[in-house]
Amino acid sequence: MEQKKLRVGIIGAGGIARTVHIPSYLSLKDQVELVAITDVQPKHAQAAAEQFSIPYVYNDASRMMQEVELDAVSICTPNAFHRELTIEALHAGCHVLCEKPPAITVEDAKQMEAAAKETGNLLTYGFHYRHSPEVETLKRFVDEGELGEIYHVRVQAIRRRGIPGWGVFTNKELQGGGPLIDIGVHMLDTALYVMGFPEPATILGQTHRKIGTKEGVGLLGEWNWQQFSIEDMAVGMITFKNGASLTIETAFAANVKEQDHMNVSFFGDKGGADLFPLSIYQEKHRTLLDITPVYLPTYNHHEREIKHFVDCCFRLEQPLATPEQGIVIQRLIQGLYQSAESGKAIQW
Repeated sequence: MEQKKLRVGIIGAGGIARTVHIPSYLSLKDQVELVAITDVQPKHAQAAAEQFSIPYVYNDASRMMQEVELDAVSICTPNAFHRELTIEALHAGCHVLCEKPPAITVEDAKQMEAAAKETGNLLTYGFHYRHSPEVETLKRFVDEGELGEIYHVRVQAIRRRGIPGWGVFTNKELQGGGPLIDIGVHMLDTALYVMGFPEPATILGQTHRKIGTKEGVGLLGEWNWQQFSIEDMAVGMITFKNGASLTIETAFAANVKEQDHMNVSFFGDKGGADLFPLSIYQEKHRTLLDITPVYLPTYNHHEREIKHFVDCCFRLEQPLATPEQGIVIQRLIQGLYQSAESGKAIQW
């Protein structure tokens, strides 16, 4: 018997929808039927519908979910709208893939988790680095004890002049923050995923606004520096109840050499590792070794994330990113911002 196709709708027709979600769903034509798209700006929804031959177009997500039979949705809106749209979609009978971060606040993320439990529908988040070949490989090494006890992790997501010149990325009200909640959250999630999500203990953060509030060179387009309401750099330290520690540095703009640096470094008592590119460091038989893969798969981890979501909707797999993990990530992000504002460490 032929399997019924998953009927999918897209909420938000911005860049992440057009470059990642829609093409990835279309590549799964044997499993997925992409049937509807909505955006509060009708011209954006219409343009995406025409580009990708999506039959139903709306400028109201509620109407789309009421009028079109959907099995699942991708939520690709600014962060401030994640909670409301996720809860509505779950109650409309849809499985939900919500882009990262889960939301703006911890309470938002908790309400989203509660709605998933209440409805029995799937909720997962767009932490696509979990699906990269480097992370999948290192996770296997860590789970087999090759690094031993991981006692420290260094998280970095730093751009030299990478303030987005489009969208609402510099609007704190709609995004909840800047590089920490946008790109830093990816590497932070990756670190915790590889570590196995140990329970945090204390959170200490600091934010800076030194470059984004001035006119300057923009490698990702020109930003409105006069209405720049986010941090351009955030740093912090997290300790865990098992004794481990984590430091994080994330920036849209910093005076550094590399234009874009995304990496997580792991320090274990039996070995260490860098993720991007993947390299493992060990001492064996009185010899210091650097271990680098001769071959890694070259799949697109965005497409792999969408394929995983679709398979989870068909109950072929269990979701890699859970609502409970989303709450942990949201608490850490919120804690770093709260610590920066108060000047005090936040207790878990």
